[in-house]
This record gives sequence, C-alpha cells and structure tokens, in this order.
Amino acid sequence: MMATTHAAVGLALAAPLVWVAPELAPSAALGALVGGVIPDVDLFVGTHRKSLHYPVYYTLAAALVGLVAVVAPTTLVVAVAFFFLSAGVHSISDWFGAGDELRPWHRTSDRAVYVHPAKRWLRPRYFVRYDGAPEDLVLTLLFSVPPFVAFEGGIRLAVLAGVAIAVFYTGFRKRMPEWFNI
Repeated sequence: MMATTHAAVGLALAAPLVWVAPELAPSAALGALVGGVIPDVDLFVGTHRKSLHYPVYYTLAAALVGLVAVVAPTTLVVAVAFFFLSAGVHSISDWFGAGDELRPWHRTSDRAVYVHPAKRWLRPRYFVRYDGAPEDLVLTLLFSVPPFVAFEGGIRLAVLAGVAIAVFYTGFRKRMPEWFNI
C-alpha cells in the first residue's frame, strides 16, 4: 500500500481523540502520522518490509504504551502510543497487499512482510493488488475523511497533501519502473 494510505489510516485512528481528549489529539495525530510512514523508510535502508516492519513488536509496544497512556496520559506517551499503533497497523496491513517487488502486478514475489519472532515471510494476499492501485487510492480517500473532518490547521493540510500525492502516484505508478529504468 502507499505511504499515503498508511498515513491516512494512522490519522483516522487518532481522529476520535479530538472529541475524547482534545488536548491530546494533536500529539496523537503527529505520532500516528510518523508511525504510519516510518516503516517504509526501509525502502531506502535495509530490506523493505523487513528492516523496519515489525507487525508483532509494534503491536505489543502499542498495547503496552497504550496502557500507560490510559493510566497517565501525557502528550509524549500518547504520541508514542499512536506511533506504535500506526506502525503496527502499517506492518500488518502490508500483508494484505502485494509483494515487495518493483512491479507487483506481475506477482513474482512471495514476500509481503517479515515476521521476526517466527523468522519467516508472510505471503502477499493481494486484497490491494499493488501500491498505487485504484483500490489503494480508494482506501486513502476513505481513511482521509475522518482526520479531515476532525482536525484543522496543519493536520488538515497534511491530509489534503497526502490525497494529492496519492492521486498523482496512482496515475503514474505503473509507468514509474520504466521511467527510472528499474
């Protein structure tokens, strides 16, 4: 899935805090936004969907820090909890997409995401055929609605920027490997 989809999902997870704990909502949104995109930094460093994708560890950390956030909700603890929650959801949701190859529509990879405790790769499920597929754009659009409605200011602008990037990327995704000779 696109980084914009993961970011939108993270922000959608943080959106209810606008009504439940408005003083904590901005830090939750920031943590969720960063957590939603940080696993994909392993595109540039290490092995994609292995080096920074931790479906088990992020989820466990989200549960532990989430408990701390319920007991002692500071802006830092809430931001960290939403970081881990969003990074965990990102890592898990990549399993439902395509493999890690440059042209995932060819379905040549059997590696969706690595599960470190099991020391094995999960096979792609292709519910989202590839990053930038039309259904991926639909997910970005759907998950962008709650944070767009809930937040204002910079977070709302980030949502709009994410949607614009997703529309552009979806329009050109299949041509990119040719353009960049990869």
